[in-house]
Amino acid sequence: SPGAARRGGGACFQRAVRARERLLDAEVNTRKKTFAEVQTERLEQAERTILIKCPPKINEKKLLQYLSSHGKINSHFFFENRGIHALIEFSEKNSIASLQDVIGIPSATEHHVVPFKSRLFTFTLKNPVGQAAAETPIHFAPQSHIPVKDLIQKLCSADSISSQMYSLLNEYQLTEENIKLRFLACSLVRDFARAYFPDSVVKPFGSSVNTFGKLGCDVDMFLDFHETRKHTTKMKKGPFEMEYQMKRLPSERLATQKILSVIGDCLDHFGPGCVSVQKILNARCPLVKFSHQPTGFQCDLSVSNSIAIKSSELLYIYGCLDSRVRALVFSIRCWARVHGLTNSVPGAWITNFSLTMMVMFFLQKRSPPIIPTLDRLRELADEEDKHVIGGYDCSFVSDLSKINPTKNKETLDVLLCDFFEYFGNFDFRKNSINLRKGKEVNKPESSPLYIWNPFEQDLNISKNVNQPQLEKFVALARESAWILQKEDKTQRMVNKEPWGLAALLIPFGKSNPDKIKNRVKGIGSETIKSLLDSLKLSSVNSLQKAVGK
Repeated sequence: SPGAARRGGGACFQRAVRARERLLDAEVNTRKKTFAEVQTERLEQAERTILIKCPPKINEKKLLQYLSSHGKINSHFFFENRGIHALIEFSEKNSIASLQDVIGIPSATEHHVVPFKSRLFTFTLKNPVGQAAAETPIHFAPQSHIPVKDLIQKLCSADSISSQMYSLLNEYQLTEENIKLRFLACSLVRDFARAYFPDSVVKPFGSSVNTFGKLGCDVDMFLDFHETRKHTTKMKKGPFEMEYQMKRLPSERLATQKILSVIGDCLDHFGPGCVSVQKILNARCPLVKFSHQPTGFQCDLSVSNSIAIKSSELLYIYGCLDSRVRALVFSIRCWARVHGLTNSVPGAWITNFSLTMMVMFFLQKRSPPIIPTLDRLRELADEEDKHVIGGYDCSFVSDLSKINPTKNKETLDVLLCDFFEYFGNFDFRKNSINLRKGKEVNKPESSPLYIWNPFEQDLNISKNVNQPQLEKFVALARESAWILQKEDKTQRMVNKEPWGLAALLIPFGKSNPDKIKNRVKGIGSETIKSLLDSLKLSSVNSLQKAVGK
């Protein structure tokens, strides 16, 4: 019967979710590589990789057979982005050179081509009819997450909020294929940078590498001259001191602007697939924005910001320590986006980075803590981990095996509800959030939301957030806690209504304003009434008294 089929499908879904949970826990237990080791491995992998634009009718077996004649293929996958593309990772870098030797230059009948030989190729079929006859369906690796409405439907098949949260994580997190594509995009930009600076490297940072990136997020990359700086010590042997003759400029900022200006022009004029190039050189952190059409990524290129890299590494460590950390962050960030608390356009909204730091702080506050404070990680650091950047102490342990696993066994169901409860009642008027200490401290200035930069301790990472946005966050957090505490899961499942996390991913004001009003009448709560007012955002000060109660 259809009902039995649905139940069978639900059982399959549950088994898949539980298997995923076990896999995540296994990953946490076995993942011992340091952030630097992972970066190095991925960058080296990217240098052995090419990207091919394929014809609409492609025979996977024949394509791989042809490419294998140039060397062993480690891995490959297909994806759709303005047509079919194949990412091919060879075992040896010289396989690419072998392939490049037989690749032709495009004929310049209408346009003159820029003769830059990249690792981006276009393949066409000599005999399309015969090839199509042997065609078998190709599996495409997803490059974006499913729409929220489809996610909600999927979450309703779970048996607990914890399962829902792991399912959301599974749908939204970067896949192995997508990560490879991100490092390839950096490697292709590096090919241009090395024309000017042979020792330079282009590395991703932020969400692409910190374990908290979701499918579809931008690629933040930076041009690193670390290898060049290693040679700053002058040669001591012999009667001479030797050094390079280099252009001298009055400031590091000016040097950064000039470097990015040239690389930006180079990508704009000569970079295959690099379009919509914008040079934003007068920003606090100068950068070049561009769209990389072959991979489908929006990219931001800056010059090495060592503190931003340390922030990426810190989040990488937190994400690797416990499978609940990432599941909670992904759920909270999805919730925030649905309710308009975060936005891809810069403004007064809470950023994903600020929201992630709030989750980390909350997890430090649990009893016992689920993740350690930054001060604790600094205590575990050895000599190799000591880093002072621009006068700021950025030292913390890099070896994950030195950090004792938490004894906290709380379920994600509990953590999700308690997160909303905690920040729905946080005294934002008086207190700030400090991940170094893992405790609330008095605000050093009057910004509505004050989250200390983990390293640059005189900076507030949430300085952009205004009072109405903070009040909206508090209102929605309280309303979400109320829904999770009061809902009857069984009744909702019988009525086929979204429940648990799924119920939180429907905009409250739009979908069920009458239900919220009825709740207010039912419990006669002035607090809930004030939440309704704040959701309408009719008054800037509507929740001034509620914030911090």
